[in-house]
Amino acid sequence: MSRITSTRLADSRELIYFDDPGTPERTPGSLVDHRELPSRGEPGEVRYDALSGDWVAVAAHRQARTHLPPADQCPICPTTPANPSEIPAPDYDVVVFENRFPSLGPAVGDIPPLPAPGLSGHGVKGAAYGRCEVVAFTPQHTGSFAELGETRARTVIEAWAQRTEALSALPGIRQVFPFENRGADIGVTLHHPHGQIYAYPYVTPRAAQLGAVARKYYDDVDAKETLGASLLKAERDDGSRMVLEATHFSAYVPFAARWPLEIHLVPHRSVPDLAALTGEERDELSHVYLDLLKRLDSLYPTPMPYISAWHQAPLDPGLRPAGQLHLQLTSPRRAADKLKYLAGSEAAMGAFINDTTPEAVAERLRNVAAPASAETLEGTRA
Repeated sequence: MSRITSTRLADSRELIYFDDPGTPERTPGSLVDHRELPSRGEPGEVRYDALSGDWVAVAAHRQARTHLPPADQCPICPTTPANPSEIPAPDYDVVVFENRFPSLGPAVGDIPPLPAPGLSGHGVKGAAYGRCEVVAFTPQHTGSFAELGETRARTVIEAWAQRTEALSALPGIRQVFPFENRGADIGVTLHHPHGQIYAYPYVTPRAAQLGAVARKYYDDVDAKETLGASLLKAERDDGSRMVLEATHFSAYVPFAARWPLEIHLVPHRSVPDLAALTGEERDELSHVYLDLLKRLDSLYPTPMPYISAWHQAPLDPGLRPAGQLHLQLTSPRRAADKLKYLAGSEAAMGAFINDTTPEAVAERLRNVAAPASAETLEGTRA
């Protein structure tokens, strides 16, 4: 089991070390942030979009956040005398901490209710309650998740699961979303391998859309199965879009994939979120997830830009029973030197046009050899 140690940074933000099994006990000095930091600001705003019925977070204070700093100024590398970073320790395995420039939070609570019937809701706004956390996958400044060993990947999964459970219990939280943006083409602001977790005070537009469709199917079949389980069975029976099948997880390119590269990784057992996975399922996930990332990186000569998005069932009691955990792994790369941009049809209308066929993409991903891990980013702590 990973060892979990919590502390507070100089401005009271929470920081949690997740250490690999068998690593030495954390020293008291690694828990003390010696920096002088200004007090935390108030939350930004969430504004109700009366045209769409969506909430929009307004976070102008984030304009000052760090943007692609050099290694000797990286805020999530371990602290050194020359670089007192966000991480007080001189070394770590995996660490999670509250974002210094959050889109949501630091306070938590309930946002305003939806407008009553007959009212447009124009002008409705409230504090942007919630929580934004950073997940550093390794103390190494360069590299990628795919270069982690399975032990370190398992520790990250443990962190995702623990944070999902803890954030879901905070007042006002309606959805917890772990994700990773990889690569400058996606818009990362730090080279250091890391992901994020957003805990929203509302159900996001995409989750609400997927949740409504899943709930209708669930009711139509008298709650005998989730839509996610039905789609997984259909893809496994068909086989033409499957990428891999393991004991507890399978991955496929969806029938109506929106992106040039899109993979769904789904547990065979219907569970709402990462916290509900068993130890055996988490063990296998650490293997199959690394396998998928390595396949992506093997398609072209340069590392693949991607978004790794964990869809977890919203905490809304009407949507949660029909929800099904799954990973949506996407890339805008449509050729070795070409990207798919979200232009008029996709950005303005939400109408996606895919430049590839899901069947051809699945065949390429099945046939590409996932290289053995060099585990260059693991086992660095003394």
